[in-house]
Amino acid sequence: VMCCCGPCAMYRRSALNLLLNQYEAQFFRGKPSDFGEDRHLTILMLKAGFRTEYVPDAIAGTVVPHRLRPYLRQQLRWARSTFRDTFLALRLLPELDVYLTLDVVGQNLGPILLAISLLAALAQLLIGGSIPWWTGLTIAAMTMVRCCVAAL
Repeated sequence: VMCCCGPCAMYRRSALNLLLNQYEAQFFRGKPSDFGEDRHLTILMLKAGFRTEYVPDAIAGTVVPHRLRPYLRQQLRWARSTFRDTFLALRLLPELDVYLTLDVVGQNLGPILLAISLLAALAQLLIGGSIPWWTGLTIAAMTMVRCCVAAL
């Protein structure tokens, strides 16, 4: 598991004590960081050689935003955490399960490729007055692949 979600995560005290200083001293672009702490701690654990495990019957409560603006802020924090901590996890990728490697690559490469495709489509619309059918098909296919991976 690449991210032990905060409300459901449990750690061995001995493992946490070994990494506590690194965890508390998170910096991103030279500034103290306070977002994505669950993902960051998970990657620190993996880098230290500890194992993470998914427990499908675990149940936990959490606070979920009920309005669009707080929800979008939450999603932005999570996206920043994903991109930031991917750089920490790059050297772990060869050691990970194939699915986890594909998930990490997809979580980072997918949105970038989708953004580039949308910008290319906008440029084609502005320059040529229309968008080729294959551009729309590419964007739809990328979206479907990401949804299928998430569903699996």
